[in-house]
Amino acid sequence: MLVKTFGSALNGIEAFTITIEVNIDRGVQFFMVGLPDSAVKESQQRIESALINNGLKYPKKKMTINMAPADIRKEGSSYDLPIAIAILAASEQMSSALLEHYVIMGELSLDGSLNSIKGVLPIAIRALQDGFRGLILPMSNAKEAAVVEDLEVYGADNIMDVISFLNGSDSLCRVETPKYDSGYDDDYALDFSDVRGQENIKRALEVSAAGSHNVILIGSPGSGKTMLAKRLPTIMPPMTLREALETTKIHSVVGLLNNGTSLLKMRPFRSPHHTTSYVGLVGGGAYPQPGEISLAHNGVLFLDELPEFKRNVLEVLRQPMEDRVVTIARAKQTTEFPANFMLVAAMNPCPCGYYNHPTQECTCQPGTVEKYLNRISGPLLDRIDLHIEVIPVPFEELSKKEIGENSKMVRDRVSLARKIQTERFADLPEIHSNAQMTAKQIEKYCALDDECSKLLKSAMDRLSLSARAYDRIRKVARTIADLADSPDIKPEHLAEAIQYRSLDRENWGK
Repeated sequence: MLVKTFGSALNGIEAFTITIEVNIDRGVQFFMVGLPDSAVKESQQRIESALINNGLKYPKKKMTINMAPADIRKEGSSYDLPIAIAILAASEQMSSALLEHYVIMGELSLDGSLNSIKGVLPIAIRALQDGFRGLILPMSNAKEAAVVEDLEVYGADNIMDVISFLNGSDSLCRVETPKYDSGYDDDYALDFSDVRGQENIKRALEVSAAGSHNVILIGSPGSGKTMLAKRLPTIMPPMTLREALETTKIHSVVGLLNNGTSLLKMRPFRSPHHTTSYVGLVGGGAYPQPGEISLAHNGVLFLDELPEFKRNVLEVLRQPMEDRVVTIARAKQTTEFPANFMLVAAMNPCPCGYYNHPTQECTCQPGTVEKYLNRISGPLLDRIDLHIEVIPVPFEELSKKEIGENSKMVRDRVSLARKIQTERFADLPEIHSNAQMTAKQIEKYCALDDECSKLLKSAMDRLSLSARAYDRIRKVARTIADLADSPDIKPEHLAEAIQYRSLDRENWGK
């Protein structure tokens, strides 16, 4: 007897419906075809044990299992459940009437219980797009899939519950779609009020968050660079539902969601170690997986000790920083991962860390500082909008009892500035913030009057800035004007933007 069930395969962060055909005939052989990997082929042993341990029969006949389409690679143990259900239906141990209406996925334990799987959110989205009534999967994944409206999602703890449900009983309860709440928890462990002093750096990070601008923090050890960077996500505006879905899909595919999680609410903060390879950073592998820059999508990618990263690793950032997408090409497929992240980098000003320190003396040899800084290429540095020098906080500031602004106060101002940008780019769905503006939008929204033009020309000549820096200064000035609720860029907005660019390579180490 021939029976079909339906599962799903992942390619990047997208899912594709897979038809699993099981035919049982006379004989004793077992065949599995359709480009399965080793984990899928091993399902025979798991399924046999699960069925026998639950009082069911494993057919000792010729079984042919085909997973179509055959040109899509099937990976992992998540096909155990749909294959097992198809075997039971083909051997007439259960009804097959409802199988065409559901996508079924899950890993089987030897006792028949179901283990969680990866990539549930894109699987649920594809099931709805392809017209299925619902999705049956492990209970631990049910909340994640239930965020997709108009799709019936059923979570099961073991295979016997699934069999009973498909036989027509009410053994499974539908998981309701949770209401999305984009609000922040103001009891978040990290807060801007924890930082004493550093008001100018806080202002720079506020500008960075308001326009989604990349920023580099340069300062001696202990000056607060990492502390400030870790608190940046708390002043960024809450994710919209679209952003939350995009971000959750990526984390779902990699298997980073906690069991029972529906949607990620906090913007991601990724901080890879400087020993990370370029594959770990941008993604890849024989079967491409997202890297750190995609896991930081809609959030922050923090690279501490920037010059300690291998230069070839840093150079792979250049294209994603411009295009906000990573394209990984292989002989048989090309995969795209979104990479709309804010880069926050931190570094010491020299190898010993104390160049330009107010009290400590730099012990680096002549030329060492320049060699150290040359580990970061000019083109990469040019793509970073704000260059900020972080000075150590004096004792007087550290010992003050007054508490500064908390993250919510700053976030409210940032959210108002982002609202202005959302209205500005309402007709441009690919642009969401000032940092993403193209040359055409810069000319339209970052126009300068004569006074501002003279100021910027003087800064360009004095600091020997590039044409890319010219555009980035105007973008930052537009963000500063948005924070001030000003329709036009004024000289004071432009002057502040230039200040964030004045710490240029030519001025370091001299």
